[in-house]
Amino acid sequence: MASSVQAKSIDFDNLNGEKHYSQLKAYAQSKLAVVLFTYEFAKKITGTGVSVNCLHPGYVKTNMIRNFRPFVKYFYHLVGLFMKNPKRGAKTSIYLASTPDIDGSSGKYFKKRKETKSVEISYDATLSKQLWDVSVKLTNVDLKRNLSQLIENKT
Repeated sequence: MASSVQAKSIDFDNLNGEKHYSQLKAYAQSKLAVVLFTYEFAKKITGTGVSVNCLHPGYVKTNMIRNFRPFVKYFYHLVGLFMKNPKRGAKTSIYLASTPDIDGSSGKYFKKRKETKSVEISYDATLSKQLWDVSVKLTNVDLKRNLSQLIENKT
């Protein structure tokens, strides 16, 4: 799940917020990371019959800000009056998971059930590869190898 609130880059020197932490920056960076990771993952699984896409659900009123500062909570409450409820916010996710209209589509970004462009930095192939490599290193999981094994076991 992506968002239109995305960072301008990924701070690999402070990826986990050990040096300094900002709730909004962490949120924005995580949303950019979702898009970058989706695009890189789509490249890695080309030809497997598996597709991966990401989406912006719109502005959805959720409980995600429960640990944010009081000022942010107040602002969110005001803006929340104009946000979608979670059921409406799930429409694009449900659509992408169930429609045959996008069969074979992978590595795309959707908003309001339509393919659209993500932020410019999300198309940076060097950045998406770097994020992929760091993710593999941090998790010690080679997702492409694991996916290949899963596909082989299904046949």
